[in-house]
Amino acid sequence: MTLPFVPPARPVTGEDEIEAVVRVMRTGQVAAGPEVEAFEDEFSRLVDGLHCVAVNSGTSALHLSVLALGVKPGDEVIMPSFSFAATANSVAIVGAVPVFVDIERDSFCVDPAAIEAAITERTVAIMPVHLYGHPAAMDAITAIARKHGLKVIEDSAQAVGAALNGKAISTFGDAACISLYPTKNIHSIEGGIVVTPDAEVARQVRLLRNQGMEERYKNEVIGLNNRLSSVHAAVGRVQLGKLAGWTKQRQENARYLDAHLRGVVVPPVAPGVEHVYHQYTVRVGAEVEGGRDGLAARLAERGVGSGMYYPIPIHRLPSFQRPDVRSRVSGELVETEKAAAEALSLPVMPTLTQEDLERVVAGVNAL
Repeated sequence: MTLPFVPPARPVTGEDEIEAVVRVMRTGQVAAGPEVEAFEDEFSRLVDGLHCVAVNSGTSALHLSVLALGVKPGDEVIMPSFSFAATANSVAIVGAVPVFVDIERDSFCVDPAAIEAAITERTVAIMPVHLYGHPAAMDAITAIARKHGLKVIEDSAQAVGAALNGKAISTFGDAACISLYPTKNIHSIEGGIVVTPDAEVARQVRLLRNQGMEERYKNEVIGLNNRLSSVHAAVGRVQLGKLAGWTKQRQENARYLDAHLRGVVVPPVAPGVEHVYHQYTVRVGAEVEGGRDGLAARLAERGVGSGMYYPIPIHRLPSFQRPDVRSRVSGELVETEKAAAEALSLPVMPTLTQEDLERVVAGVNAL
């Protein structure tokens, strides 16, 4: 008998979400409105009551945060190269310069020492990425930002619900950006959230997401249509109520994998960190036949999925090799290149059964 495939990730959607969509559809008010405002208010409870502005994607959250904080063409923003392209796209699209630096080996997150070394007179902001659900070293990063008068934009796309020393991720910076893509820890089908302690930044994001206006036909700035619909917000509200239980299950799944996997390096967790395991990412060394890619291929043959996030660092992507796109690499990205060659994400989503977990372990350990 062929066992069902265990995917590396899948959207979790139930009858509650379907009923919420139907409820909103029946009201006839499906564009932005009270449902979105309720979602923003409820989400703010996760982030110490800070201002929350819902938008149509995590990428829009990054883009509008960059604009709202006044990043201009020619300005430099320091970030890790080991991330999804959206991190750097949000800076490059406004004509600013992504400056790529190395990561810490254990956390896969940006190295504060590399940030300090990359600062120039053109640097205006730091964009740390809380990769895979593990927080970046925000105490050190915010100290660097204060020392040099820089803004901090947290790319929290993968870290909803994570914490560092009891403080919620997304509450350290001048702005933080959440993704609500279908495979994230919670989703709204598509969507994003900008979190900020600054009421004026929140107002600017609201203007920018809605063609530059708060009051209809009184456009104050040049804006975009990056609104979240009420239908999407309804899904997000239901998912928000399930986040705590799903996070606990992800953490329990991760503990099982930690205890039973052999032959790979399981993900370390730094002191004081609450890791929410958007991805459970191991390192696969050369001692494994075929390395990371070989292990992934052979796991697939056994019906176990995996993901490579990210096999090409941003600074080596074709989009950032174009002569019309400005970027800069600071220092040797040694750990970045190692991670790109070794990182493999295994299934950890909350819907895994015990049999699924055992199949993941048996597949890795046998290979």
